[in-house]
Amino acid sequence: MYFNSQGEQETTYDAIVVGTGISGGWAVKELTEKGLKTLVLEKGRDVKHGDYPTANLEDWELENRNQVPPAEIEEHYPKQSRTGYTIRQSHKHWFVKDSEHPYGEDRRFDWMRGYHVGGRSIMWGRHSYRLSDIDFEANARDGIATDWPVRYAEMSPWYDKVETFAGISGERLGLSQLPDGQFLPMMPLNCAEDHFRKGVAKNMNGRVVTAGRVAHLTAYDPKVHLGTRGQCQYRNRCIRGCPFGGYFSSVSSTIPVAMETGNMTLRPNSSVYSLIMDKETGKAKGVRVRDTKTGEDHEFFAKVVFLCASAIASTFIVMNTEHEEEMTLDASGQLGRNLMDHHFRVGASGRLDEYGDQYYKGRKPNGVYIPRFQNLPGDRSSKKNYLRGFGYQGGASRTNWMRSVRELDTTIGAELKQKMLIPGDWRMGMTAFGEALPDESNRMYINREVTDKDGLPTITFDAAWGENEYAMKEDMINEAAEMLEAAGFKDVDTYDAHSFPGLGIHEMGTARMGTSKRNSVLDKHNRLWSAPNVYITDGSFMTSAACVNPSLTYMAFTARAADHAVESLKKMDI
Repeated sequence: MYFNSQGEQETTYDAIVVGTGISGGWAVKELTEKGLKTLVLEKGRDVKHGDYPTANLEDWELENRNQVPPAEIEEHYPKQSRTGYTIRQSHKHWFVKDSEHPYGEDRRFDWMRGYHVGGRSIMWGRHSYRLSDIDFEANARDGIATDWPVRYAEMSPWYDKVETFAGISGERLGLSQLPDGQFLPMMPLNCAEDHFRKGVAKNMNGRVVTAGRVAHLTAYDPKVHLGTRGQCQYRNRCIRGCPFGGYFSSVSSTIPVAMETGNMTLRPNSSVYSLIMDKETGKAKGVRVRDTKTGEDHEFFAKVVFLCASAIASTFIVMNTEHEEEMTLDASGQLGRNLMDHHFRVGASGRLDEYGDQYYKGRKPNGVYIPRFQNLPGDRSSKKNYLRGFGYQGGASRTNWMRSVRELDTTIGAELKQKMLIPGDWRMGMTAFGEALPDESNRMYINREVTDKDGLPTITFDAAWGENEYAMKEDMINEAAEMLEAAGFKDVDTYDAHSFPGLGIHEMGTARMGTSKRNSVLDKHNRLWSAPNVYITDGSFMTSAACVNPSLTYMAFTARAADHAVESLKKMDI
């Protein structure tokens, strides 16, 4: 229970924020800093900055040398393990157990989740890019789905705001398809990556290779990077949680800042399952919550509600509200549809003969990024037989002692020891991330027959890649090999490991914004058309996916929506 200073149970607030990940963290920071008494509801357990139990452990200090036994994976993590990296002894505690939180699949969807304060901001990949006008205009230009109701000029100052606070390292490039931002110093490329960069630029008509734009503090300003932050230590153990606060997460930055205002009340172990509606005013009065420890249901009330629980969970709350309240909150028929992700796991790798006398120090948590170069408006040479485009993430390193394992049958003793001490060749690899088109047949829906450990309904997915994604994939593979060969890499191999929707962990589009209630679920301010005091600012609102990582866009739209909510409350518009 939560009580006010008079000892009375507290159930009414100025604002309620559902979720504590990247979007929820920004919502509560902005709302509390603007003076709103805000209740923050998190489905999972409490986590405070520093609660990272494996952050300083070596693999040999972990059970089974950081591997999870197959029987445990089969029992608890059959779907969470599909990435190949999420379920390790060092960080499996950040991911849900499928045995406790099941979901259905009409067509395969890989839904990776973490229920705890901070959400996936603790485990995210940290790549942070702006959408451009090429992206905001894409649907209208191609006649796909519906038009975005905003353009880049309107969002640029909000990108400025969140980049400055979060701390994004990167390089200014002057590319229309990848707008520049407020950057900290770029993480340097190693010698093989720089060789690749120069070779691609020289031999492929100036094609750009840069470092990934990532949410790591390469320079630290305590007046700007508030919370419990410090400079990146190049440990590359980010998925375990960073005790230095070197990368941006809710638990190291936005939530501590909100807590300092005195306006935040945090309630973990609180699964929000529907809005409470006032049918006369058409507004939400609050939310219904199931306590995941006691099983008890509670109701909390506020003037404004922010749903930031992730694209799937926030949309579930609205869908379930329609069921609980016996009313329609979506006139467009698009709620739960247009489910998007990025398709990836294709690319190439190669070996470099040069730089045998060079190595590197530390574990740089970043590599190279190659911005989109296809289907750029006004550039006929970039026109392809598919819509939209893709970018690449990759990096180079030297092979290590493990290459000697295959030689154990012929090399022994001192000769083997000497080989194990000498680094191997430089190798470079890259993976393409491609844009998926919005398609209303790609959807999620509620399954009331199967419930989770808390007795709440679950989700079933019905989504797949389309013809455009498969046409794009061939180019994603071929261009990767061509760039490596152009830069002088040898023994270039391509690969196609295939991804299913969801595996990119960039779920988007299930409550898209648009220009009218007939074509969308949300208006240009991220508000439900049917409930103007409910804002949804996680991946749900995305009208198209672009080909870049979307988290920075969630931050910018959340900050903008919070500002709109506060101003509307002042004007008594909601």
